[in-house]
Amino acid sequence: MLFNSVDFALFLPIVFILYWFVFNKNINLQNFLIVVASYFFYGWWDWKFLGLIAFSTFVDYSIGVALSKENRPLIRKILLWTSISVNLGFLGFFKYYNFFLDNFVSAYSFFGQEINVQSLNIILPVGISFYTFQTLSYTIDVYRKQLEPTRDFIAFSAFVCFFPQLVAGPIERATHLLPQFYKKRVFDYSKAVDGMRQILWGLFKKIVIADNCAEYANEIFNNSGEYSGSTLLLGAFFFTFQIYGDFSGYSDIAIGTSRLFGFDLMKNFAFPYFSRDIAEFWRRWHISLSTWFRDYLYIPLGGSRGGTWMKIRNTFIIFLVSGFWHGANWTFLVWGALNAIYFLPLMLSGKNRQNIDIVAQGKYLPNFKEILQIIYTFLLTVLAWVFFRAENVAHALSYLANIFDTTLFSQPQILPTTLIALLALFIITEWLQREKNHGLEIYGNGLLKHRPIRWGAYIGIIIIIFSFGGSQQEFIYFQF
Repeated sequence: MLFNSVDFALFLPIVFILYWFVFNKNINLQNFLIVVASYFFYGWWDWKFLGLIAFSTFVDYSIGVALSKENRPLIRKILLWTSISVNLGFLGFFKYYNFFLDNFVSAYSFFGQEINVQSLNIILPVGISFYTFQTLSYTIDVYRKQLEPTRDFIAFSAFVCFFPQLVAGPIERATHLLPQFYKKRVFDYSKAVDGMRQILWGLFKKIVIADNCAEYANEIFNNSGEYSGSTLLLGAFFFTFQIYGDFSGYSDIAIGTSRLFGFDLMKNFAFPYFSRDIAEFWRRWHISLSTWFRDYLYIPLGGSRGGTWMKIRNTFIIFLVSGFWHGANWTFLVWGALNAIYFLPLMLSGKNRQNIDIVAQGKYLPNFKEILQIIYTFLLTVLAWVFFRAENVAHALSYLANIFDTTLFSQPQILPTTLIALLALFIITEWLQREKNHGLEIYGNGLLKHRPIRWGAYIGIIIIIFSFGGSQQEFIYFQF
């Protein structure tokens, strides 16, 4: 069930009414409703994968209970690795089986050996990478004794399958989200209204920005040999805004929807395209995944505490794993490696945390140095996204090579002026709201604190969505 669909527009108010007006007297019934609604929401795609979520939920719940009763280090480690093996085993099979099999066959063929194996027609369950990491956070935190294991199976099930963020995050930590299912929720009008604002902004990002950019990005990438360097560069720009509008738009809708039900999810994007270096970009892009890898992989490996070799090794591991998490294709590994190469000079020089504040905080415009830093970082990001979008590494290299030929300075063969104007409106709005949590938040100072401007913005965005919305497409991160 897509957020930008009529189905969800009917589903959400029905669940909302039942939640607040029928089951509001009993927190257990509210949690049970969330589980039922979430399974219905997920089963709308393919009901056959509901068993996978249910099994993963049962395994991690049972292991959590077992860990609470066990003090022997060896047994605790066995329980932990059972959870890791089951969760990553499912993820590995559904997502990476054919990738490893095909590369194994290719490796044998390279040495002149032919083997006959058959790939499986495996359908990737929607959102498996997201809820797998979410349940793993629970088991790991219980093992580390950073979280008291729950004995409330319904609350734990609701935590695992919570429908707003089930299929594309944010990847919530058990320490943050699970305790919210134990507490009685009281309807907060101001939070609900702000949630609706964030949903509206997320829909604008997805329907107007991402879906329109997708049409041109797909055309240019799919026929890259036919276009000039300037057009290819424009196509890379379109994909850059497509993936941001698509993924951060989903996160906005997920966070806003959660607030309607009295839950607070973690911030997943913090206006990353205004970053002044790559380190800042990765503190602002897909925050829930970046911090997950930091806490459960990078720091256990030693983080930045060791010598130069260890820092380089850990940096490449974290970025390569992050790339591979996104998909079973060499392009994602190259994308991860390229970002590691971007990041290393900052880390080795101790400058990876020099830009932790908001750019031009308290000002309308950045200074000249900040403008150059933002442009430079943005261009590095655009070039890396080419590998993310390309069909294979050869396609990405060819695409980049064709950008930097003599036609780079020619007039683009595709120049959608309406879309460019919408992108300009989008960028200006995000810039003005960069100190807020989302593009329509009104807390504090800002133009939106004035009611006429605020309502004018609401009406204007709704008109733009219906007038200029692109053709409906699935969210990009559903495939991950």
